[in-house]
Amino acid sequence: MSKTLVIAAALVAVSVYGSAQAAGNPAAGKTKAATCAACHGPDGNAAAPNFPKLAGQHESYLVKQLQDYKSGARQDPTMTPMAQPLSDEDMADLAAYFASQELKPGTADESLLEVGERVWRGGNPRNEVPACTACHSPNGGGNAAAMFPLLRGQHAQYTAAQLEQFRAAGRIHPAAMQAGADLPGRHNDVGRMMQNTARGLSDYEIQAVASFIQGLRP
Repeated sequence: MSKTLVIAAALVAVSVYGSAQAAGNPAAGKTKAATCAACHGPDGNAAAPNFPKLAGQHESYLVKQLQDYKSGARQDPTMTPMAQPLSDEDMADLAAYFASQELKPGTADESLLEVGERVWRGGNPRNEVPACTACHSPNGGGNAAAMFPLLRGQHAQYTAAQLEQFRAAGRIHPAAMQAGADLPGRHNDVGRMMQNTARGLSDYEIQAVASFIQGLRP
């Protein structure tokens, strides 16, 4: 199957998933989010740069990540136990609350702007890295139907860490993944799209594009 068909099939799958997802209750989610505030802030604008901002994020994406933490598809020593007791209703309510909050933008490092913008808008053709805008839109708004997350304004440190994890997973041969070994990196992306994208990025490109994303505005 061609790479184009793989991506198309993945988009259809996540679109169907998103359309079947039950709507959450933001008011109920606000109450339930009290336990999330220590890391993510009471309104989803995390103060610490190693924790992601959740404010304004797409509901479908937030629910999927919580489900993946609960199932073990996405591993994290802090989030895995937090997600374990959550019901589908809890996840939907939390996602609805954080999605309704206003994202507070960040700023980019001017010394990284040129390289960061180049990767964001044009990728790295030599290493077969596509432009980030293809999935996450030119202004970083993402694609809710396809569960491609909103990225603009996200902490650079957090974004860089996720790209490094995707890169680590992307450099593992698919046969090794299918063997079920305990492998490093982040594996919960449909069709290995982010793994295949990040594996061609250098450390400097990751830092630069993460900084650029932090400073993106609508």
